[in-house]
Amino acid sequence: MDFLKLFLKLLGLAKDHYLDEGSPSARSERPSRPEPRFTAPVVEVEKTPAQWEDYFREILKSEFPSYTFREKVKVTDLVGFVSEVCQLYTTRPEQAYKAEWGQPYTFVLESNGAPRAVVMLGSGHSHDENVKYLIARMYAQKLGLPYINFYTQMPNERAYVIERIRKFLN
Repeated sequence: MDFLKLFLKLLGLAKDHYLDEGSPSARSERPSRPEPRFTAPVVEVEKTPAQWEDYFREILKSEFPSYTFREKVKVTDLVGFVSEVCQLYTTRPEQAYKAEWGQPYTFVLESNGAPRAVVMLGSGHSHDENVKYLIARMYAQKLGLPYINFYTQMPNERAYVIERIRKFLN
């Protein structure tokens, strides 16, 4: 019987507490917590290769007006059809490559009709390991031209691109 009294007393306390908490005056006196806000994640839309080229073209035009530039320049347009066969890998001396097998330079910056630097756009870090890009890089180095590569899976914010190109040109 004592158990029943105790249970009824607890039930009464719970009822009183519930009524106090649920009353409009009790709700207005309590400090309100801000409602949690749902913010949708920012989804970046990947650019197509053509959009990346447009983006870099605009930067080159507006930020480097003292330079002219050509697009999609074949390696042989800069070095000619050289008869030498280059070796890219010291571990494979029998494997040789020719200039015409190189990846065309995305942009070649020129001043007074002479090439001053090359800008390459490539998707993924694997473009550094791609033989076509390695050939293009090697011939740019042989000509003494800065080889500036940008990975198109990275953000390539405008300020970063400008700063990086300026660094190579100076």
